[in-house]
Amino acid sequence: MKKGFLLTIFSVIVYSCCFGQDPTFSQFFSNRLYLNPAFAGASQCPKLTLNYRNQWPGIDNSFVTYAASYDQNIDKINGGIGFQLMSDRAGEGVLNTTSAAFMYAYQFAVTRKFSIRAGFQATLVQKSIDVSNLRFGDMIDSRRGFVYQSQEQVENDRVFYPDFSFGLIGFSEKFYFGGAVHHLTAPDEGFLNQAILPMRITGHFGAKIPLGIRKTDQSWSPNIIFQSQGTSMELNAGNYFSKGPVVIGVWYRASIKGNRDAVIMLLGLESDNIKIGYSHDFTVSQLNGQTGGSHEISMSYIFPCRPKKVRFETISCPSF
Repeated sequence: MKKGFLLTIFSVIVYSCCFGQDPTFSQFFSNRLYLNPAFAGASQCPKLTLNYRNQWPGIDNSFVTYAASYDQNIDKINGGIGFQLMSDRAGEGVLNTTSAAFMYAYQFAVTRKFSIRAGFQATLVQKSIDVSNLRFGDMIDSRRGFVYQSQEQVENDRVFYPDFSFGLIGFSEKFYFGGAVHHLTAPDEGFLNQAILPMRITGHFGAKIPLGIRKTDQSWSPNIIFQSQGTSMELNAGNYFSKGPVVIGVWYRASIKGNRDAVIMLLGLESDNIKIGYSHDFTVSQLNGQTGGSHEISMSYIFPCRPKKVRFETISCPSF
């Protein structure tokens, strides 16, 4: 009971009084529309992706996030479009966030071997509190615990707001780099008092290098991703190794101040049309042994499509 009460208070403080934070995904490129809107339509054929993340299940399933996205290239608009639905549940369902995003990315060739994509995103967000799961001080009996009806009133249990983001990606046959700024207008998501959602700034760089005699069978992909939101700044560094349908990934996440967070292990299977991945975050911070790590699952389906008459340069980035 004490654990649940503290978790509720912690969640309300974080989301209602202080600066909010966005959900974190460890399979960055399986949920690439979330990473950078400029990825919308970056594949040759339409793509549908589902993502699930359970962060810190050892603390009463504190943060559970679902995402579904679809994107495709459209030659007539010189780029692609994307849609993403996301649901985030915090504090065992006390705080819930639902969002629907639309993205458009424009691509143009700088040289024969280098192209740039610019992506724009518009999002509608609903954030709500499940008042029935809240616990207040006047509900507590010194011996029997939470037994009384609270006299506290929460007049505003949900907020709506629009949100806007922008991203850029530059890429060649093997290398890619980019950056994105989410929450350009720093929206207010407070229930009782003002709570500004700070901009999330992302920078990423990577490569996908073929290996072996048959270069399509094996590859190595080193990547670095930097993210900053409010006072939080983190660096993710990792590698993917693929051979045939099997992909193995290893990442390390830490704050810029040097605080360790997690080691991420990933196993993925991919074919021409279907990609399935599972990853686990092993907590290496002072919370080690208490969080239960984090579990993440992704599934993607690439729809068959006809070859393009005009060559469309695609980004050769990892699947997960």
